[in-house]
Amino acid sequence: MKLGFALLGALIFTIGCTSPSENKATEESLTTYVNPFIGTDGPGNTYPGATTPFGMVQLSPDIGIPGWDRIAGYYYQDSIITGFSHTHLTGTGAGDLYDILVMPTNSRYSNRIEENNFKPYSSFNHEQEGASPGYYWVNLLDFDIKAEMTATPRVGVHRYTFPKDENSQIHIDLGYSLNWDSPTNTALEVVNDSTIRGHRYSNGWARNQQLFFEMRFSKPFNSYEIQGDTTSKKISLDYSTIESEQVVVKTGLSSVSSAAAGKAIDVEANTNFDTIRSKAKSQWEKELGKIKIASKDAQKNSVFYTMMYQSMLAPTLYSDSNGEYKAANNTNGMHLEGMDTIAKASGFDRYDTFSLWDTFRAAHPLYTIIQQERVPDMVKSLLAHYKETGALPVWSMQGSETHMMIGYHAVPVIVDAYFKGYDFDTELAFEACKQSATKEERQIDVYMERGYIPVDEQHENWSVSKTMEYAYDDWCIAVFAKALGKNSDYELFLQRSKNWQNLYNEKSSWLQPKDLEGSFINPFIPKEYTPYFCESNAWHYYWFVPQDIEGLISKTGGPERFTQKLDSMFSYAPEPDDKLPLFSTGMIGQYAHGNEPSHHVAYLYNHIDQPAETQKLVRQIMEGQYKNEPNGHCGNEDCGQMSSWYIFSALGFYPVNPAQGAYDLGIPMFEKAEILMPNGNIFTIKAEGAENSKFVAQIYLNGEELNRNFITHKEIITGGTLEFRLTNDASLANRNKRENPATNKIYY
Repeated sequence: MKLGFALLGALIFTIGCTSPSENKATEESLTTYVNPFIGTDGPGNTYPGATTPFGMVQLSPDIGIPGWDRIAGYYYQDSIITGFSHTHLTGTGAGDLYDILVMPTNSRYSNRIEENNFKPYSSFNHEQEGASPGYYWVNLLDFDIKAEMTATPRVGVHRYTFPKDENSQIHIDLGYSLNWDSPTNTALEVVNDSTIRGHRYSNGWARNQQLFFEMRFSKPFNSYEIQGDTTSKKISLDYSTIESEQVVVKTGLSSVSSAAAGKAIDVEANTNFDTIRSKAKSQWEKELGKIKIASKDAQKNSVFYTMMYQSMLAPTLYSDSNGEYKAANNTNGMHLEGMDTIAKASGFDRYDTFSLWDTFRAAHPLYTIIQQERVPDMVKSLLAHYKETGALPVWSMQGSETHMMIGYHAVPVIVDAYFKGYDFDTELAFEACKQSATKEERQIDVYMERGYIPVDEQHENWSVSKTMEYAYDDWCIAVFAKALGKNSDYELFLQRSKNWQNLYNEKSSWLQPKDLEGSFINPFIPKEYTPYFCESNAWHYYWFVPQDIEGLISKTGGPERFTQKLDSMFSYAPEPDDKLPLFSTGMIGQYAHGNEPSHHVAYLYNHIDQPAETQKLVRQIMEGQYKNEPNGHCGNEDCGQMSSWYIFSALGFYPVNPAQGAYDLGIPMFEKAEILMPNGNIFTIKAEGAENSKFVAQIYLNGEELNRNFITHKEIITGGTLEFRLTNDASLANRNKRENPATNKIYY
């Protein structure tokens, strides 16, 4: 049977993704394969609601009850909905946002429960719920109200279908908060009988968040009641509805003003619900169509295109259509002289929600291939944050530096984009990278003085992890400096990139924490989760030297000893009584795919001439840790990183060193894939028999056998054909010794 592009086979879904009354997807619809419920159960922490690619609005249901499982507002195992709020984080471990909660009700039900702070709620079930890119719907069973959601980049659009009732209401609650979020000031103004506006200021993970809104209603309300104080304003709008009457609510957002939020409605949402929904779907079709795969397995198609979808939920748009946005300069009480609170992005869209500890590894390298039009704006957004605060972001959102996690990982994102030829102010970029790496904060000053970070009394000291991640970012600055002719900076940061060696214990063959005197901390048990390692243990972080894999192999004792240790990583399983933290999920031995430090490790077998092991493990992870079901993620999705790992690996390559311009080769998931470039170039990946073969015997690039285990970024974006010839014989995969990317070499 001749294969087609992700369009063959029955469209089998674990859960319904469209309303029973909605259209049947055409053959050409890639959105049909997307299952937004993947990750809404288990540890994924995703949301199923309506959004556009990288949009400001994430209009999604809220269960209304706090807790780790409901970090994204929604948890698949729950059975109530408390409303629909307009902002959500995708796949993180931090509970924030949930701005501007809307809930329709009527006289049919009025029970209250303490668990959701006595707010209106309704029961629901998954048989009467569905989602697809840009659209979410659910029947609120207690009220017999159908709720539908769609979105534009800056506007959330609701459509409520009411039964006949003299006491129908729509509630807007600015005091609603969940998990880390807490409102600090709220305001409501009734403009007329079909328009309200106001703001919600809050503190949470994002400090000093400012969100303004304007909300317009397709049907004038009969009356209203405003309640609450300055931190918890809410309004109830009263309606009399006839059977099946629909009310559409459009909510524009802005960090600058309610007027700007209203303009967003005028510009983006000046038509009806179905047209807006259709446009959102078209936007997603365009983005998903950048990679076309050939497979007869509908489940694998769904996983792949859902990962494509989830890779594009962050970073999120932050600036208004005129470029204005609330600057980051007043975050945490900081204000730089001469900087205004309102900034303007001139000639680019300002993005935020940069989960850089996660996304520098695979998500941002993926964007340089399939989001080429957005990469310059993302880099300019990082540089705008630098100009507003004096440092590149660590983990920023809503104009706030959260200082979550470690490293200065905006650096590899910028350096990678520079070498790949993206246009931005390179001198400003280098200044920002160097300044961020020399600030006297987050123990960078101690690191510069000692060449490592010693153990101290901080709860999350993370001394080994910080040292290793700073060292990698320093390598990125070094190669950037060399390219710009800044030789003294090159020498300085190249030397700093070797600081990981200062924590290498030759006797134990571990990267081990040291005290202030430079002595290794003992006793030391590598599998234990301690404050020395960031959400990890010594097994996970041993391999994080992507800038000097050859050096790590040498330190370990050579290829044979390195092989033994790498084998143990995947075979040394935790004991039943070992205490595993929340983030140690997706375990294969000590390998934890549910957390980012492990993500490149399976590819390291390439570097010891055992590509068959890389191929075996990568396929095992793809097939075992990603499923087309609500509990389909083995860990937090983390703003696109978990999904980007899958996309790269399913295509057959992965950026072990994210700023080197080289991608280690693995094994494709599909018989054929095409990456469509904006300039018309097409990069085709062929792997006949992919779904039934375990190993790669030979690799050809444009008809010539490839004598290396990597492909370059330039080769991908130029277009061409990469052909994998597959086998089930591991010895054939290891037969040909191939070249690997060399340390300190840039491949662009």
